[in-house]
Amino acid sequence: MSTSASQSLSHSQKNIWIKHPLACFTANNTDASNGIVISGDRIIELVAKGQQPQSDIHQTFDAREHVLLPGLINTHHHFYQTLTRACPPALNKKLFPWLQTLYPIWAKLTPAAHATATELVMVELMLSGCTTAADHHYLFPQGLESAIDQQAEVALKLGMRATLTRGSMTLSQKDGGLPPETVVQTEQQILDDSERLIKRWHQQDENALVEIALAPCSPFSVTQDIMKASAALAEKYNVGLHTHLAETEDENNFCLKMFGLRPLDYLESVGWLNERTWLAHGIHFNDEEILRLGKANTGICHCPSSNMVLASGICRVNELKAAGSPVGLGVDGSASNDHSNLMQEIRQALLIQRLRYQADEFTHLDALALATAGSAAVLRRPDIGELAVGKKADLALFKLDEPRFSGAHDPLAALVLCGASQADAVMINGEWTVKNKEWLAGDLNELMACHQQAAQTLYNASNGTSR
Repeated sequence: MSTSASQSLSHSQKNIWIKHPLACFTANNTDASNGIVISGDRIIELVAKGQQPQSDIHQTFDAREHVLLPGLINTHHHFYQTLTRACPPALNKKLFPWLQTLYPIWAKLTPAAHATATELVMVELMLSGCTTAADHHYLFPQGLESAIDQQAEVALKLGMRATLTRGSMTLSQKDGGLPPETVVQTEQQILDDSERLIKRWHQQDENALVEIALAPCSPFSVTQDIMKASAALAEKYNVGLHTHLAETEDENNFCLKMFGLRPLDYLESVGWLNERTWLAHGIHFNDEEILRLGKANTGICHCPSSNMVLASGICRVNELKAAGSPVGLGVDGSASNDHSNLMQEIRQALLIQRLRYQADEFTHLDALALATAGSAAVLRRPDIGELAVGKKADLALFKLDEPRFSGAHDPLAALVLCGASQADAVMINGEWTVKNKEWLAGDLNELMACHQQAAQTLYNASNGTSR
């Protein structure tokens, strides 16, 4: 086809060949050694070794120096926590005292700070090769009632795929929970807003970038009634359910004391043990509980860095997968990680799982699979997570051009073992959002300066100082 004819085609008609990648991980064992072809927002062809595309090609992207991956998928985060990274009062604490220290600071969160934090973290994730982000926002102090709407608007502005989970807390400290009274809501407020958000945002935008799920925070911050009501609402609208569970032994003991049940028994008692549910952390399950999770097809989000920082334990990834549970990857909140880099989290997953399993029982390919096909299964998104015909054109391309990669022989292994951290190019829904390691839609330095100021203002507000 001539250049002039090619230029006359609309974007949705142009076929783009991501050509001759240095290496390719499809997450499904198919051969795309010679690249993939994209048309509009979909992958239309995989090009095997020694083959040429069968489709007409209008544009090419020379990937001979790139490792090609499906776009990475983050299945658990708390965007607002980027404002309290490396926060002095919360350093070197276990989960419960860590939360009790930070809740009073988070209670001062404003809409402007929240919007800035959301944009910063989505861009940070994107630069690491992430194309889909699930966030768990459960903090609604006065004035922040539209937090999920803000997140949806930012995601659409950035062209980022997002699963936004409408979190909730109803048990304040006076009711035996951990959060202060200023950040909890009534059950009716929560249910009314949850239904409104589903109707307003769940797959309602033109490209179906935004999904909504329902996410009471944890067994120690909500009532049984809101857990049951959320499950019923999720079933009515066929949306996901998400919460923290079995993160620490303290949580197990809390559930036994409060409900007379272990966390998984409690989850089943409120109607959550099913395929609609995915759980953050999922560390402290016994053998029988893992079998029940697998039978129910309940998903687990592994959060290795956060689990290490808070000394929570190690998720039993292989046993959960063998039982039938989808297992994905998450960076978790940036106050417990303290970064939002999903590529680095893949390496952390490999390293921490090697403390549990033999070297040949959890490989670099297993770690990559967690953040791609595994995470897509956790979010019940069959249209992403793999390089395959018909899947969304979400991809990440990495160069091995830093000193850390010098001397590496296997490009895919090098990506994980040598510690890749920044994608050279990222495509979401068929649109480039990162090229040459730069965010294309804005000024990163300006965004960081705004975010840093918001973080300082929030911290000062919590201890009554000004700057």
